[in-house]
Amino acid sequence: MRRSRRACSFFFRQLATLQTRPSIRFMASQAPCIGIIGGSGLYDLEGFEQREEIAVETPFGAPSDRLVTGIYAGRRVYFLPRHGKGHRILPTELNHRANIWALRSLNVRWIITVTAVGSLKAEYQPRDIVLPDQFFDRTSRREHHTFFGRGIVGHVAFADPVSQGLRQLLKEESIAAGGRVHDGGTYVNMDGPAFSTRAESNANRQLGFDVIGMTNLPEAKLAREAEIALATLAMITDYDCWKTDEKHVTAEAVMAHVSANAAMAKAVIARVIPRIPLEPCWPEHRALDGALMTSRQLWPEETVASLKPILERFL
Repeated sequence: MRRSRRACSFFFRQLATLQTRPSIRFMASQAPCIGIIGGSGLYDLEGFEQREEIAVETPFGAPSDRLVTGIYAGRRVYFLPRHGKGHRILPTELNHRANIWALRSLNVRWIITVTAVGSLKAEYQPRDIVLPDQFFDRTSRREHHTFFGRGIVGHVAFADPVSQGLRQLLKEESIAAGGRVHDGGTYVNMDGPAFSTRAESNANRQLGFDVIGMTNLPEAKLAREAEIALATLAMITDYDCWKTDEKHVTAEAVMAHVSANAAMAKAVIARVIPRIPLEPCWPEHRALDGALMTSRQLWPEETVASLKPILERFL
């Protein structure tokens, strides 16, 4: 695991004793926290102490739902159901900027995303876990997948889009929890909401992609811009539609595997959280170094105000 050039110090030894406060402003100044974005079937996370639900307003609109917070496995954690409780929001309706901004405003510096995916390889079976280390973008809303613009230009490095440190922890604890784990792979992100045609599915296989989903890449891009370390638990629910000796992917078939995947994801998360460092000192936590192209004196004040949780160390 690479380290930041500055040595990591450990100032935050009392995380487990933090008290929940109603003030979002105070929460933004608390010790670094952990975020969980739950995908299909994972709409809540049991086991919180001092559990509380909070609403966060953002300059980009409302997040998918209220965030659940509390002490979980000894750490301050914020949980957000990606599609809202009850699965009310389509992939193309997701407000990714609001979701990531809300978490960053609460000083979340690590995010574990849980996402349902289709397998593009015969050996990647339903209920397996894939830990992607690459993405391929087939989405069409790129202006919604960045915080920058409106007078501030930023180009973050994204060659390695997943936090290697966090992915390694997920690998070790997924194996320890008894999961069938595939370490690495490319997640191709399609728009949806319809599943692939067979021609699309076969083309993705020919390009060497491993799994397909509709949600995770924008989260990874925005987390990098927000200097958050992100890694993904991709939980396989189906074989997309390329495998002709299997039933075509349907919502009913997907949901048949969702509950088992959700139970495994919860087990892995509970094991990983105590192992996450107390201080954000991984390369992803300084992703904006050298990424901001616009001179500070030219930054529009309105844009600065809307991006304060992200740009604060430059102000």
